[in-house]
Amino acid sequence: MSGTGWRVQVHTVKRIGIFGGSFDPVHAGHLLVAAAAREEAKLDRLIFMPARQSPFKSGQPLASDGLRLRMLRLALAGCEWASVSDLELRREGVSYTVDTLRILRRDLPDARWFFLIGEDHLARLPEWREADALGRLVEFLIIPRPGSPGDEPPAGFQWHWLTGWPLGVSSSQIRQRVREGRPVDHLVPPPVAEVIRYNRLYLA
Repeated sequence: MSGTGWRVQVHTVKRIGIFGGSFDPVHAGHLLVAAAAREEAKLDRLIFMPARQSPFKSGQPLASDGLRLRMLRLALAGCEWASVSDLELRREGVSYTVDTLRILRRDLPDARWFFLIGEDHLARLPEWREADALGRLVEFLIIPRPGSPGDEPPAGFQWHWLTGWPLGVSSSQIRQRVREGRPVDHLVPPPVAEVIRYNRLYLA
């Protein structure tokens, strides 16, 4: 076990993707995007990286860190090419991608690193912490949004568009459905739906 909280065989991993977000909760759209990224970018490993606190979202996630980790691990059970890291959850303060990448690259300096990003976040990439350094550390895999125009990403970043399985669903929509008493079983893996029900998440 490395200091970043995930198991990896150093000599077999060459292309590693990072999928960051609140995952509050993880849902079918996340899993479909992850599968598309793995296939299209030929990733050897994809690390799901739940954030302690996003610099672009106000307030803390509604579900606790422990429950978000649990839902991710249940959703990815049996998926040998994906893993979950608690690296950002163990760091105090805001979760900055450039800091996370420096830690990961220190552990695996010879790997080629990719970062999944939604198309709706592209315009703000230059505002990310140490954006110039970030552009040198990682290649971005852009997740298209249904009905979006497919704008060109900002200059200074390496990027690749994903084409597979865009799904118009978000964690905020799922939380809203729970508050309204509407089913979410078709939108999240069954174990995640059970965690939401048992812990009475997102009702308030």
